[in-house]
Amino acid sequence: MALAAVGLHAFHTRRLREGVVKPRASSFAVVSLGCARNTVDSQNIIAGLQRKGGVRTTIAKADTVVVNTCAFIEAAKKESIDTILELTDLKAKGKIKKIIVAGCLAQRYGAELAPALKGVDVFTGVQALSTSASPASASLTPAHYAYVKICESCYNACSFCVIPRIKGKFVSRRMDAVLEDIACLQARGVREINIIGQDVTAYGLDIYRRRALAELLGKAARAAEDGWIRLLYAHPAHITDELLEVMAAHPGICRYLDMPLQHVSARVLARMNRPMTRAAIAELVARIRRAVPGISLRTTFIAGFPGETRKDFEELLSFLKDNPFERVGVFTYSREEGTPAYDFPGRVPPAEARRRHDALMQAQQGLAARLNARLIGQTLKVIVEERVEGGKGGYIGRSEFDAPEVDGVVYIRAKKPLRVGEFTMVRVSGAMDYDLQGDAV
Repeated sequence: MALAAVGLHAFHTRRLREGVVKPRASSFAVVSLGCARNTVDSQNIIAGLQRKGGVRTTIAKADTVVVNTCAFIEAAKKESIDTILELTDLKAKGKIKKIIVAGCLAQRYGAELAPALKGVDVFTGVQALSTSASPASASLTPAHYAYVKICESCYNACSFCVIPRIKGKFVSRRMDAVLEDIACLQARGVREINIIGQDVTAYGLDIYRRRALAELLGKAARAAEDGWIRLLYAHPAHITDELLEVMAAHPGICRYLDMPLQHVSARVLARMNRPMTRAAIAELVARIRRAVPGISLRTTFIAGFPGETRKDFEELLSFLKDNPFERVGVFTYSREEGTPAYDFPGRVPPAEARRRHDALMQAQQGLAARLNARLIGQTLKVIVEERVEGGKGGYIGRSEFDAPEVDGVVYIRAKKPLRVGEFTMVRVSGAMDYDLQGDAV
């Protein structure tokens, strides 16, 4: 990876997730980039430093700053590099004593980056999967929701994905450790548990020699009294009837499933090493909706994969219109070193890939608005996220159909004060493209 290709120019970084405590000599701050799986890794980094006597603070007051990087796609690399450059600039001005770069970027490119980024003191790779419960004091999320990672790396070998190369062999956490983790979080008042992994539906195949997600989910749901449990990142080829039965049986499990499809053209899927067909995918979607009535489905698609013809793209677009999803994300293909697809012929010009991306998102905007409108008049259970500053009786929340950070919100009008982090019932009175509005009942 040439640094010029990554881009050392300014690149807008996302919100820095960090806490504030009184600083002292062993103070540190952690910047967590990337997805929710990285957030869990960053929490483990914080816990490890605290066990060694470190005190977490802000970047402005820290002696040491750890940046947990992402290198999944080109944009993530740019974000990580720009964040590191901002930190090395602070170090050059004497405002930071030490910089540690951790995570996927360091794992993939640490040896190459070290000579160019001399302000970095240590490059360290990805964190090993924790086999015990994570300390409750290390959370980087609001007090009312948390992420619990149940497996590391991926059981699949998609031709476009670099995760197995970075993370290594697929590893599941022990079920008792996961359940202990969930119990610990619930004991401190966490209302929403988001179960995550690169492919949660492969959970248990390595250590139990069977798909154990349904069993884990059932046990976790029985232990939950008045909270939510949400599943993120389920491979469509591995969704079982047993899993759907458990989801339907427990009201504490959100009627929500994040199921990345990536494409529907059999030819493109074969090149992606995801052997399914449009008909099989359509049948799967119908089976899920039959088994879990009212479920909200999130998926992602890749536009501009090498060899994707206009016919392939039109098939994808027509599938989306014929099989509306409540939530959809679209990525333009990112060519990643070390993946089989890196050398595939038939590269789609970037401008055309972007046009296809925009066409999918434009179609989804109308579909999402139509699906949201169906909720008008219904009363939904909503978790209160925050109070609207300056608003009279205004709050922002999420329904079970919306995962934190990636989905829509519910704008709430309330005659009486609501508590952030608690549930309230909201009667939906209006719908936008991706968000809802309503009145607290």
